[in-house]
Amino acid sequence: MSTTAYAFLALIPILVALILMVGLRLGAMKAMPLAWLSCVIIALLAWHLPFKYVIALSLNGVVSAVGVLIIVFGALLILHTLQYSGAMETIQYGMQGISRDMRVQGIIIGFMFGAFIEGAAGFGTPAALAAPLLLSLGFPPFAAAVLCLVFNSFCVTFGAVGTPLLVGFGASLKEVITATVNSGQISSYDAFMKASGETATLMHAPMAIFLAIFMLGFITRYYGPKRSWKEGFAAWKFALFSALAFVIPYLLLAWLIGPELPSLVGALIGLAIVIVAAKKGICVPKDVWTFGPADKWDPSWTGTINFGGKTEFKPHMSQFMAWLPYVLIGALLVVTRINSIGLKGWLSTHGVIRFKEILGYSNVNDQLQLLYLPGTIPFILVALLTIVLHKMSGPKATKAWRDTFLKMKAPTISLIASVALVKIFQGSSVNPALAAGAVALDSMPLTMAKTMAAIVGSAWPMVASFAGGLGAFITGSNTVSNMLFGLFQWDLAGQLGVSRLLVVSAQAVGGAMGNMICIHNIVAVCSVVGLSNREGEIFKKTFIPFIIYGLVVGIIVWILLASGKFPFAY
Repeated sequence: MSTTAYAFLALIPILVALILMVGLRLGAMKAMPLAWLSCVIIALLAWHLPFKYVIALSLNGVVSAVGVLIIVFGALLILHTLQYSGAMETIQYGMQGISRDMRVQGIIIGFMFGAFIEGAAGFGTPAALAAPLLLSLGFPPFAAAVLCLVFNSFCVTFGAVGTPLLVGFGASLKEVITATVNSGQISSYDAFMKASGETATLMHAPMAIFLAIFMLGFITRYYGPKRSWKEGFAAWKFALFSALAFVIPYLLLAWLIGPELPSLVGALIGLAIVIVAAKKGICVPKDVWTFGPADKWDPSWTGTINFGGKTEFKPHMSQFMAWLPYVLIGALLVVTRINSIGLKGWLSTHGVIRFKEILGYSNVNDQLQLLYLPGTIPFILVALLTIVLHKMSGPKATKAWRDTFLKMKAPTISLIASVALVKIFQGSSVNPALAAGAVALDSMPLTMAKTMAAIVGSAWPMVASFAGGLGAFITGSNTVSNMLFGLFQWDLAGQLGVSRLLVVSAQAVGGAMGNMICIHNIVAVCSVVGLSNREGEIFKKTFIPFIIYGLVVGIIVWILLASGKFPFAY
């Protein structure tokens, strides 16, 4: 059977998920188990994997899904705890003091706050935290989810203190880069990693500026009272100012220091500048725009979490005390993610539950780093501290926990099926049934990527980011996408005789932009804003900016290639 035929078969589980969720509007809770089942059938019949091995990979997916579910649980628990303690209404009151304009609030929370959380933690936490906060400020759930998913893109390449580059490419490219260093073509492995981050910023920065403006028009067009692009674009000055407040330090940090801090520190600097500017009215539109009363919204915009549609709020505590849980979350994320502080190593090696050689297969291993998961520390820890800090009564704290558990049914089923499918995709490159020395087929994702490359040919560098996006869509992770496709992109660039640096950087950028359409993130965000079983509708909205992103990146790659400043080795 040809590679193209295998690629089509590998695509079937993805098509099943999309047809059911987008075409037939089934929720992920129903669609993803069917997509997983189709993946099992193809793994057995086309890849000839042993049934027991496929089950082992699926169990591996269950373990990984638990880690994601702990993050979702923690984010929901924070939301409900702050809601019952009165902190959320206090925050709403305080945000109105900064600006009542919801376009401004969308930039501050969705863009800046989300980028900061991504820079510190990654792993889907930004949208899971920022979207409920926007919901509480009066955003329709759909608008909050779409805005946060799309904004969780340009910052992802440098998320979790540079993990997608340092860990993702470290796993897939370190050996070949070291060999190239030894040949004298590249000065050092660290130099290549830094250069890939620098190059990625050249592709991300224009889109960070564009999306800040475009997404304001997008939400006013699809969720505003007048359904008008113009109302969102009217805030272009503030959007541009805010984007530059982030992009300038983002670029400087990547080019002067390295890939660990561009998103984390760039967003922190930008957030401070933008809040001060909003308070002073700098570049803020003269008219105040809102989504209007909740009872006038299209019913399709809303979900199961309701903040009552209030437009006037009162404080129940000081702003400092209300924001303190988020301050603690940010601080704990920073101190537990930076190696030099020392806590990262301790947390990642203690409280670990290891699953070795699942069902006897040496390559099927996993672990739950319970203390290192953002859902545990800081989310659940801070939620517990908030009960004391906000002097919550027992019944209110109990309600917060009860509501959180009740909201976990749909994401639990969806994520277990989704991650089990991902593990089969990843594990399909190994076939324990083959005789010793026999070569297994390429993994399902790599087969699809190779077919894409064969079709596109020499134009591959301009579409390389879409392969990264495919990897993130399937796996839910820029880091894992880079692990899957890093070596493939490197080798293909070598075969085409073009800059490996540009193609590998486009892969990293594609893995970041793929976060806005990946099933994991969409399921997680839908669960925290009360939109479970509406994932397909969200996907249709985020797919548009995803395509635009990839096309713009392709144009930038073409311009950089044409400049002649990127030698072949780089």
